[in-house]
Parts: sequence; structure tokens; C-alpha cells
Amino acid sequence: MHVPDGFINAPVSAAAGVVAAGAVAVSLRGARKELGGTSRAGGYGGERTAPLAGLVAAFIFAVQMLNFPVAAGTSGHLLGGALAAILVGPYTGVLCIAVVLLMQGVLFADGGLTALGVNITVMGVVTVVVSYALFRGLVLVLPRTRRSVTIASFVAALVSVPAAATAFTAIYAIGGTTDVPIGKVLTAMVGVHVLIGIGEAVITMLTVGAVIAVRPDLVHGARGLTAPLKLRVGGELIDAEPVGVPAPTAGPSPKKLWIGGVVTALVLAGFVSFYASASPDGLEKVAADKGIDSKVQPHAAADSPLADYGVKDVADARLSGGLAGVIGVGATLAVGTGAFWVVRRRRHTTAAATANADA
Repeated sequence: MHVPDGFINAPVSAAAGVVAAGAVAVSLRGARKELGGTSRAGGYGGERTAPLAGLVAAFIFAVQMLNFPVAAGTSGHLLGGALAAILVGPYTGVLCIAVVLLMQGVLFADGGLTALGVNITVMGVVTVVVSYALFRGLVLVLPRTRRSVTIASFVAALVSVPAAATAFTAIYAIGGTTDVPIGKVLTAMVGVHVLIGIGEAVITMLTVGAVIAVRPDLVHGARGLTAPLKLRVGGELIDAEPVGVPAPTAGPSPKKLWIGGVVTALVLAGFVSFYASASPDGLEKVAADKGIDSKVQPHAAADSPLADYGVKDVADARLSGGLAGVIGVGATLAVGTGAFWVVRRRRHTTAAATANADA
């Protein structure tokens, strides 16, 4: 659902950019708590969440390369908002999607640069807000089990995709550059993205379920399954390990899980992506059928050596696409991890300054 340049006029694109920038700013502040490392006894600290956040961004980049067929001549791909929000938290989730979209737009000419604000708003903010609100509501009413978390993740991911399609249609209704009946656009967008949402839901459920099966303590959305004891140390609440109860660290260490996730992302982007559907995705198909794309503009990064997910001057299509995927995973992992490390470090610096002031 990457919106290219030319679909939305300049004023509305600029307004969406302001909305996206505001959402990122709010998310940076909220992510400080999610990544802040508040546990000193093996609980849910940033020492575990921060590395996972960079991995989540890289994993979403990789899986977005795997277009799957949903109808005749139409494909879909993961948006990732629900997956990111459930794994690492809603604020960090918005940042994960923003990093992915930035890498795709700048390096691979995927999603217009003037439409970056539209894409972050639609694919990042809307999907995260809708999916996480629904997810939390379902977790509250369902039994407090791991299965309930996976079921809630399925439903939340499923609903988030047509919600994003509706959000795009609303933006197009305000600032679309072509004169197309909005009712037809809405019907077509929601219809095809309900089908894409099923694929999104399956991928999200399987991924969340796989992580919960080995390390439930690393899943942000599963933290409500247990209620750790809280202690106030230095004016800050931290998790305390109950006496006689083992810390929730059974299973592979965070480092091993991180390495396994990176290898999986590299395999998906570097090898499996070659077998992805070549059909246009939902937005591309609707745009072509309804005439939305009549004023599309060339991408500013069209001459990038990695444009269209291929390495320039590498003739073999399989090798070119595989190398581009590996480079994309590596770049997204590096940028995402670096950004989340800075956010986490800022949290520690702020906390230390507050403790010193109180002393």
C-alpha cells in the first residue's frame, strides 16, 4: 500500500507530513518508557526490548518483500503495524514502521518521498492505533492465556489492513489529484484489503505465537499474562522477581533469539523473496483500474542503485533481488537499532538526571 508521488496533492501531502512528524515525535517520547530498561531483576526491561525493536523493523522489511496472491492479478504484502505494536509496544511500533518506510523510499524507490507522510500516517499510525486498541480490548475480555494473545493478534491484524485502506481513501477524498468517484475507490480498496488482511493476520498470528512459545516475556502484548511485583527504587517503579519463582527466562537467550530472527529475515529477503507474487498489490491494482494513477510522478530516487529491489549492473535477477534484500535488511537493522539505542539511552539519561535532582 505504498503511495507513490502524484496520488495526493502537495498541500494534503504536506499536512499528512505534519501529522506523521507529530506522531513520530509522540512515539519517540512514549518509546522511551517501552525501551527504557525498567527491570533490574530479569523482568521486562529495555535490555531485552531495545534489540528486539531493531529486529522487528528488519523482519517487517523482509516480509514486506513477500507479496502473496489474493485474487486474480492482485497481490498483497504485510503492513506490519499490528505485529510491531504487539511485539514491542505501540509507540515503538510506529517508529519501526517509520524506519521501514524511510529505508524503502530512500534506498529502493518504493513509496513516494513527497508521500512519506501519507505512508507513515496510513501504514504506521493508523494500523498501530487501530490494531493495538482492538488487541488490548480483546485481551481484557478473553482468558489470560497465550492462546488468547495469539487470537487477539489475528483479529487485530485483520482489521488494521482495511482500516488503513479506509484512511487512504479519506486522504484521497481530500487531496486526490484525479477525479474519481470516492465511493468506488472505497469499495475497491476495502474489498481487496480485507483479503490482504487475512494474510496479514496469519503472518502476525504465527510470528507472535512463535515468539510467545519460546520467550513470552519478550512480547509486549503478553505482559498482562503475569503481574510482576513492583518496587520503588530511586523514585522509579521496577519489576521485582518474586522469591521462589524463577525469572521468565526459559528458552533461548535474547541474543540467540535475535540471531535467529536476523538469519530468518535474511533468508526471507535474500532467497524466498524471489518466489513472491509479481502481481500488483492492492493499491496498485485499484489505482490502475480506477484511474487514480493517471498523474503519478517519477520517484526522486528512481536512479538509486537499489531501485525496485534490485542491484544495479547485476544481470542475474535472482542474485540482484537477493542482494538487494540482504542489503535492505542490514540497513534497516542498523538504522533501527541505532535509533532505538539512542531513544533508550535518552531514557536512562533523563532518569539519572531526575534521580540526582531528587537527591
